[in-house]
Amino acid sequence: MAKEYKRHTITAALPYANGPVHIGHLAGVYVPADIYVRYLRSKNKDVAFVCGSDEHGVAIELRARKEGKTPQQVVDFYHNQIKESFSQFGISFDIYHRTSSQLHHETASDYFKKMESDGKFSVQISEQFFDESEQQFLADRYIKGTCPNCGYEEAYGDQCENCGTTLSPAELKNPKSMLSGESPMMKETKHWYLPLDEYEPWLKEWLLDGHKEWKSNVYGQCKSWIDNGLRPRPMTRDLKWGIPVPVEGGEGKVLYVWFDAPIGYISATKQWADDTGKNWEDYWKSEDARLLHFIGKDNIVFHCIIFPTLLKAEGSYILPDNVPANEFLNLEGNKISTSRNWAVWLHEYLEEFPEKQDVLRYTLTANAPETKDNDFTWKDFQTRNNSELVAIFGNFVNRAVVLTHKYFEGKVPARHELMPIDNEVIEAVSKAPSKVADALDQFKFREALSNMMELARIGNKYLADTEPWKLIKEDKSRVETILNIALQISANLSIVCEPFLPFTADRLLSILNTKKLQWKAAGGMDFLSANHQLNKASLLFEKIEDKDVEKQVNKLMETKKMNEEAEKGPEVPVFKEEIIFDDFMKMDLRVGEIKTAEKVEKSNKLLKFTVDMGLETRTILSGVAKHFTAEEMVGKKVTVMANLAPRKIMGIESQGMLLFAENSDGKLIAVSPGIDAQNGATIA
Repeated sequence: MAKEYKRHTITAALPYANGPVHIGHLAGVYVPADIYVRYLRSKNKDVAFVCGSDEHGVAIELRARKEGKTPQQVVDFYHNQIKESFSQFGISFDIYHRTSSQLHHETASDYFKKMESDGKFSVQISEQFFDESEQQFLADRYIKGTCPNCGYEEAYGDQCENCGTTLSPAELKNPKSMLSGESPMMKETKHWYLPLDEYEPWLKEWLLDGHKEWKSNVYGQCKSWIDNGLRPRPMTRDLKWGIPVPVEGGEGKVLYVWFDAPIGYISATKQWADDTGKNWEDYWKSEDARLLHFIGKDNIVFHCIIFPTLLKAEGSYILPDNVPANEFLNLEGNKISTSRNWAVWLHEYLEEFPEKQDVLRYTLTANAPETKDNDFTWKDFQTRNNSELVAIFGNFVNRAVVLTHKYFEGKVPARHELMPIDNEVIEAVSKAPSKVADALDQFKFREALSNMMELARIGNKYLADTEPWKLIKEDKSRVETILNIALQISANLSIVCEPFLPFTADRLLSILNTKKLQWKAAGGMDFLSANHQLNKASLLFEKIEDKDVEKQVNKLMETKKMNEEAEKGPEVPVFKEEIIFDDFMKMDLRVGEIKTAEKVEKSNKLLKFTVDMGLETRTILSGVAKHFTAEEMVGKKVTVMANLAPRKIMGIESQGMLLFAENSDGKLIAVSPGIDAQNGATIA
């Protein structure tokens, strides 16, 4: 029999604050976490649902360098964007905190100091990569090279994003510094290490022997790591952006982001407890509290091996009871890539599909990558909305309410003598909530969603089989019974759909004109008393048209085309085929002067230029970000193909083309008409 817990501490992986949230994040972490938390709350459980922005580490420092901003400016922007997107999407965190807060710095520093004073670290001198031209040690993410496992040439020093292999920088072939592009050298440095090898026997007992009930993908990855032997892992880094190492000898170093970030769960709970008058230790240090981590598969090792070891080493914290990690969600058959803009971004979805949060929640849950990677397609999104949410769920509720208004002035009719079909339906309804609950208790969200929809199918089929619109003239009391049962099923749906479709549940409760119902009541058939007044019917869902889906697919195809063109780079054939003089005369080449330049958001290839053309100013995009910084292009005189048809790239209209020459070494040079040429002058 499962242990009953007094409190539940639920964490969702801290999103990294160097970019927006996409559907892969949602399917892997935040939607299942929110479903589970809403389910617990409906059962009146004491829950602390904590999350926040992960705001330290190399990637943020790199982004800040590229954009000419401070790391704090970068994380401030994305923290606010992510927090607002989650809120609009209905992810019901009790707190959304951030690791740049003073409270978090204090919490992580105190944790490190206690472990250091207790002798839990080993201080080691090791050789690490050093960029001599930048005079800086290189953290793993500052190094790129060829993956020794799959041959991918853009692998990071800590992980290959192509095959998922966890790496160390020394394993990369042809490593290059991401700061200077040069080959780094090895140099000695001092760091504090967590001796994971010393905890290997304990991990085998606690994890491999004690948690065989964990999901197979999670357990398998952990077993592989432990079976291969664990090694000490540094908990500090030679970086500037982060939490300073708070002990003697730690000058110029910061806490490793994977030491810092999980402690963000603790500091977030502290802030929430302080805000609500609770005791945070009840949720982290009490044996009657249950700790669950919702994460993606790329974070399994950190949450199942490294963080539990840190908790064990400190000595006063509970350990995770389960880590229901998901695999990856692909998009239209290809791996989601933030650098290539191959993603569906949450903030854009909320703008382009207003009031359709639940449609995306439903589709992502139905396609949840629970034990293997799965795929999201816009066509499937449309089909699930139109054929399931509209045609089954929405159709059933709308029929029941519309018929009640048509025949009984919107008042719930009484229930009379039951027929065999009524008893069969009532029995099926009574069992449906427990099926949903059983699946949720096992973190089988796809199965739970299917069981929830089965309740809507039962109701929809019941109305189709009984056809009350045909019986109304000959047997009014029979119609009263049918509609009473249908409305009670609708009330049940408002309970069991709420974890999955919270916005729909609220609208349904409004239509039924009743208050929110608790999970323990689900399965009953007496929620709405006779003569209870319903509100007017309104559609819970609406059809998604082909044009809406085509627009999204076309946007992705445009992105794909742009990526392919950018990867090809400028072509330099020996000579192109001959043209006649009249063709040449069709080209309108003009002198322009670059007034402003900036990187295009979510693209590592494009720069956006504002070009003074004499009589007018134009916006022109060019895929030269790997050759020039935005700052060095401002003020340059350039040659512009002025009569090239405008073209939208990543949602921005480019009104011309800048001309560049490519040397044999691949270096680009702007074709410049000379500093004395007037803006707008014709080049003949």
